[in-house]
Amino acid sequence: MGVCVKNEKTELFMGRLGKNPQLKYTQTQKPVCHFSVAVNKDDEERPTWHKVVVWGKQAELASQYLKKGCEVLVRGRKELKSFKTKEGLMKSYEEVNAGLVGFTFNQK
Repeated sequence: MGVCVKNEKTELFMGRLGKNPQLKYTQTQKPVCHFSVAVNKDDEERPTWHKVVVWGKQAELASQYLKKGCEVLVRGRKELKSFKTKEGLMKSYEEVNAGLVGFTFNQK
């Protein structure tokens, strides 16, 4: 069962990772970690997916300790990202820039 709370600025949700986190480093060597979280709601048949990005030391910890299927609690600001495809079309997606990622060490 997932939890999802929203207001204009902040998203708070609990769910499970869909795949292992991806850790990368910017050109200035700042760690950044991306992962996706599935939130199951009782009244919906399919989960809601959230793309999450985490920065700094928290990014390195997320990459080290989180794996596919781990339950996480995420709090962050939703941002709309846009990019241009090779064909010249504009595409956009939502991403949560997490300020807090909570998890337990005794994951199955």
